[in-house]
Amino acid sequence: MSSSRVRSFSFGLAAFAGFWICAGFAAEKPIAFSGARIIDGNGGPPIENGILVVTGDRIDAVGAIGEIPIPKDAEVVDLRDRTVIPGLISAHSHLGLVNGASGASPDNYTRENVSRQIGQYERYGVTAVMSLGANSDALYGWRDEQRQGRMPGADIFTADRGLGVAGGAPPFPLPTQVYRPANPEEARVAVREMVARHPDLLKLWLDDLFGKAPKMEPEIYQAALAEAHAAIDEAHRSGYRVAAHVFYLGDAKALLAAGIDVIAHSVRDQPVDEQFISAMKARHAPYIATLSLDESQFIYAEHPAWMDTPFFIAAVAPELLEKWRAPEYAQKMQANPATARNKAAFAMARRNVKALHDAGVTLSFGTDSGAMPTRLAGFEEHRELQLLVEAGLTPLEAIVCATRTAAETIGDAEHRGTLVAGKRADFLILQANPLDYIHNTTKIEAVWHGGRRVSPPESPNSK
Repeated sequence: MSSSRVRSFSFGLAAFAGFWICAGFAAEKPIAFSGARIIDGNGGPPIENGILVVTGDRIDAVGAIGEIPIPKDAEVVDLRDRTVIPGLISAHSHLGLVNGASGASPDNYTRENVSRQIGQYERYGVTAVMSLGANSDALYGWRDEQRQGRMPGADIFTADRGLGVAGGAPPFPLPTQVYRPANPEEARVAVREMVARHPDLLKLWLDDLFGKAPKMEPEIYQAALAEAHAAIDEAHRSGYRVAAHVFYLGDAKALLAAGIDVIAHSVRDQPVDEQFISAMKARHAPYIATLSLDESQFIYAEHPAWMDTPFFIAAVAPELLEKWRAPEYAQKMQANPATARNKAAFAMARRNVKALHDAGVTLSFGTDSGAMPTRLAGFEEHRELQLLVEAGLTPLEAIVCATRTAAETIGDAEHRGTLVAGKRADFLILQANPLDYIHNTTKIEAVWHGGRRVSPPESPNSK
């Protein structure tokens, strides 16, 4: 999928370019990571006994040992029996909305909280995050700080505030973080204001929240889409693409007919049909399944085994973990009529992602992590990989969704998403092969982001 219509930026500034291990200084000396199995993100067979050469924040060369020369002055890192994959990219997450057990509030949108969140994403190997709507304008300043090397963590991409509807989706009390136009002209004005701030993508919500809320009228989202596609970016002279929150098949079809560019959630009310599949393929629109979103609505009450792993526990606020472990929480969830609806939505989402995959629709990657306290930064992305495989993708196909295709979706495939010469040195070193078992992505030995080594989350496999 072409990213020519998406505003993209390079984060390869010298000030942010790699730090040597944990010392905090730029690593100008080449590093040769030798002997690993390298999954480059392009979808082909892995490079066995491979070598990855990095200088500063960039990849110099990738290939098999014997085919790629090791620079004479290189530091050689032995990665035999390890697997290297590109840094994960979430094309649908949220920053600054929640804080621990606290739900969405303007009070949570602070530099300290956002810094903590992007740090957690980074430790879990998520090296770039698209904050897909409901953002404070302050995020642009923090994005600029990153490019100046003054704010570590996962690289920030933003869809600005986004367009919702009064009294409806998104169901957040964020008066200055979401536009809620009442008519087409207000929608056009909102889009012009967002474009003036130079986002990476735009966002709108089209959902009635299980019939409990009003939904955006077609003439409003049609006006917004037309304005977004006509907007001229001063740097690239390209129109802005728009992603849509959806639930219903009918809404998704209407949005495609109106010119939507990205479907940012699964269709969950009924099976997708040939008309929808054809429209997705005709528009080359990526589909972000966010399976973990629906699972997170009920799964903690069932206490799966992974809830007891340090890899999970490290991602959760202690007060949330205590709440989820309490017997009364499980009882409350079982009695909640929304649980059955959420389970049905989850089952339909899994069915539809398999149908779309089999039909050749472009599947991208995101989780809606950070939108609610139940959607855990970093952990959720590994869980999404597992759910995509359970839905019918191969481990390699799921990894491509989370790397190359996600980079295309956020508009920065030129600089990230695959392990090739010239791109950013963003990668995970794993202790086991995820192609054998997708859960092995959680066995993180190290995360390298922009040529610097990041400590992984505390887990039984990271010691």
